[in-house]
Amino acid sequence: MERIEAIKTIVDQLNDELIICNIGFPSRELYSVKDSPNYFYMLGSMGMASSIGLGLAMAQKRKVVVFDGDGSVLMNLGGLVTAYNLAPQNLVLVVIDNECYGSTGSQCTYTRTVDLKKVANAIGFKNSFKFSINDIIEFEKILKTTGPVFVHIKVKPGNANVPIIDMAPEEIINRFMKEIKTI
Repeated sequence: MERIEAIKTIVDQLNDELIICNIGFPSRELYSVKDSPNYFYMLGSMGMASSIGLGLAMAQKRKVVVFDGDGSVLMNLGGLVTAYNLAPQNLVLVVIDNECYGSTGSQCTYTRTVDLKKVANAIGFKNSFKFSINDIIEFEKILKTTGPVFVHIKVKPGNANVPIIDMAPEEIINRFMKEIKTI
C-alpha cells in the first residue's frame, strides 16, 4: 500500500472528524483524495502536526485525527510524550511510515530499525495499533477507541503524482477556523 491509499482508506471511514495533515506531499495527497473544511493542510512546520492536533483536541470535543509522517514524528518525539501525558480522549495520531522524508527528497529515516509503535508503547500509549503494507485498515474501530490513540501504518516509499493545493495558506487557515468555530 502507498501513502495515498492509506489516506484514502482512512478518509473513506471518517464522518465529521477534524484532520490535521503533515506538510508537503501528505497534505497534497489528502487534498486530492478529498477536500473538506474539516481538514487543515500544513504547508510548513515539519514535525508539528501532532502538537497542533494535540492543542486542537484539548480545545474542543470533536475527534481529531492527525496524519503525520515517520520523519516528522522523529523530529518531534516530545510531541508524543506530551500527547500521552495530557491524554485527550478525542485524539488519534496516525503515523504513515514510508521510512523516508518523502517531502524533502526521500532521504531515509531510521524507522527501518526503530519501531514507532514500540516507542509509543514505551511512552505509555495504552491504545496503539500497527498495520503492515498489506493489512486492511479498519479505522472505524480505531475511532471508537478512547484516546489518545497511536496508529502506525507502514507504507511503500514514494509520493503520488498529485497537484499542489490550489488555496493560499490564508484560505486554508480561515476556512478551517470557520469550521471549528461552529463546534
